[in-house]
Amino acid sequence: MTARPAPARQEPDPAEPRPEPDPGGPHPGPVPAGPAADPAAGAAAPPRRGRHRRRRRRIAAGAVFLAATGGAAAAGLGVGGAGGPADEAGGELPPATAEVTRDTLVDTRSADAELGRGPATGAAARTGGTLTRLPRSGARVGRGEALYEVDAEPVTLLYGDVPAYRALAPGAEGADVAQLEENLSALGYAGFTVDDTYSDATAAAVRDWQGDLEVGETGRVEPGRVVFAPGAAVVESVAAQRGDLVAPGTEVLTYTGTSPAVTAELDVADRRLARRGAEVGVELPDGRTVRGTVADVSVTTRAGEGEEEAETVVEVVVRLAGARARKAAAAYGEAGVHVHFTAGRREEVLTVPVAALLALAEGGFGVEVVEDGAARYVPVETGLFANGRVEVSGPGLAAGTKVGMPR
Repeated sequence: MTARPAPARQEPDPAEPRPEPDPGGPHPGPVPAGPAADPAAGAAAPPRRGRHRRRRRRIAAGAVFLAATGGAAAAGLGVGGAGGPADEAGGELPPATAEVTRDTLVDTRSADAELGRGPATGAAARTGGTLTRLPRSGARVGRGEALYEVDAEPVTLLYGDVPAYRALAPGAEGADVAQLEENLSALGYAGFTVDDTYSDATAAAVRDWQGDLEVGETGRVEPGRVVFAPGAAVVESVAAQRGDLVAPGTEVLTYTGTSPAVTAELDVADRRLARRGAEVGVELPDGRTVRGTVADVSVTTRAGEGEEEAETVVEVVVRLAGARARKAAAAYGEAGVHVHFTAGRREEVLTVPVAALLALAEGGFGVEVVEDGAARYVPVETGLFANGRVEVSGPGLAAGTKVGMPR
């Protein structure tokens, strides 16, 4: 918004009769500063009513811009507030007024999203060999079960967030060790302490596990023999065929989770809206809104189609919170939904309609306070913008104070 001149007190010309205030007349904006205000140039002539009318419309248009930009406007422009005393607004009262209210403002942003089981994850071979067993698309694989087989030995699915990136053997320490031991314990193996140290007792449990899998009992876990996923998996697609010779890095299949999940894409500029663990609302096709939690946020580049350029987007995965929400979503399988992100929230603050703001030449914003049949300009500091209102604070403002509004 282009900043408007600061309100300035006009001294009447004694040679001219002073017009009477017209309560129903147009709402004047701040009196312009410029050459006419230069003492060397003499006193400025009082502005005509037509100019007042045009000025109010321009300010109101700027306020509409502020409402459209919402919180961004609050962050980028809402830093005003002159330090001087409030200026009188002149002889005319605004055509309408609104009350300052004390409200809780919640700024929400919505994004289109897809309901399904979340984005697919690729499983690539970590060792070379021949694919001797592959699952069918849609198969469900749980903890301890084979995702596929290479050279007749299973690549086993275990649960965890840390990918298998190194061989685990006695002496190893770290989160991946604790993750492996948690899985061994969940599968019924004992005799070791679940911690972040790979002990001889851990190796003994691993040998027992390997014996049950009918593979070599080495007591070591090679990274190419396990795949860690957050939970049970559903095979989405199979990229190879049984009997194919694969090399390390060859994609074998893709999988998703088993629970309903929502995937949304945001512009990079809106990444702040999606914080891991943040609560969101998911609007289902029938209009019901269920609760969800942001489970994962990642920046990815989406390839362009045809002559379109590649686009960088923020991919947000939302998990539905609670059995009731998951049951409601399960009725749709895959469908288009909307995710409502909370961009900001302010409890019990003073607010005015956005259209009541006036831009001040010295920076920031003001409002026109109307009381006792007179109007004066008061500088304000702005906060959160939401639902057509804006958080304000300024000298003398309180709930119930009346401020000027455009026609």
